[in-house]
Amino acid sequence: MKRALIFLAVLCLSSFAIDAEDGEKSGLAMNYYKDSCPQAEDIIREQVQLLYKRHKNTAFSWLRNIFHDCAVESCDASLLLDSTRRVLSEKETDRSFGMRNFRYIETIKEALERECPGVVSCSDILVLSAREGIVSLGGPYIPLKTGRRDGRKSRANVLEQYLPDHNESMSVVLERFANIGIDTSGVVALLGAHSVGRTHCVKLVHRLYPEVDPALNPDHVDHMLYKCPDPIPDPKAVQYVRNDRGTPMKLDNNYYRNILDNKGLLIVDHQLATDKRTKPFVKKMAKNQNYFFKEFGRAITILSENNPLTGNKGEIRKQCNVANKLH
Repeated sequence: MKRALIFLAVLCLSSFAIDAEDGEKSGLAMNYYKDSCPQAEDIIREQVQLLYKRHKNTAFSWLRNIFHDCAVESCDASLLLDSTRRVLSEKETDRSFGMRNFRYIETIKEALERECPGVVSCSDILVLSAREGIVSLGGPYIPLKTGRRDGRKSRANVLEQYLPDHNESMSVVLERFANIGIDTSGVVALLGAHSVGRTHCVKLVHRLYPEVDPALNPDHVDHMLYKCPDPIPDPKAVQYVRNDRGTPMKLDNNYYRNILDNKGLLIVDHQLATDKRTKPFVKKMAKNQNYFFKEFGRAITILSENNPLTGNKGEIRKQCNVANKLH
């Protein structure tokens, strides 16, 4: 009996230690700024709404930001840092082609600094602006934890290890996301972000020239050729195709119906609809928008909590595009 009680005591202590370790590992909390900056989340929401009214495409940027930042090593706002004389940053590489509107993150940061100087991190701004951007596009409201701190480094040479390219095999795409805890249904839901925004011709002309990819829906090809008339488009030119011609400004499950109809613009879109591992989820999301939103919210949550810097790690940047000066 005595040995049994000792065993139970050890088991309880072990469970407590594991729970404490998990809490410390995350370090994030709902409404983290409730005491230090109570208006933080309201300010971010108001700023995103104001910017969206003036510049509709900011919502696409908020959404891309969370993927390009949080999928690479850590959700630490490294995406926002400028290059230095010695190191090329993440946002200035070919893999970040088309990323823009970073200056509006600074607009939000300035509003927060006026209210609570030195309190709210750029990484939390990036995550919460993505959440509000999703809402602006008609997507679900996703409760997200805060308390991230900002990294001091941004290295372009690590992107290939983490970010799947739009021409990667589905096996690579699934593996990269699995490494941060996102399962197959979550990957299918995340790619539903292709429901909004547009794709530059640079990214899709290989499906049109020198020959049209036979997998493309012929009814969609004429429109793509009209929008992308040059086999070698100018990356600086405004040449693009809307990801979803039906509801281009709305995050919805129309994307899944499109790719099942062979109207996906990118190779990864086509693979998503045809690969036996992902197709069942594509079909389910095409029929059920609530299911899409549920899985999308779950995947965004996991992505937003990928290896955050908390506690004494990192810093709270004064400007989101440069690390603080060390004295």
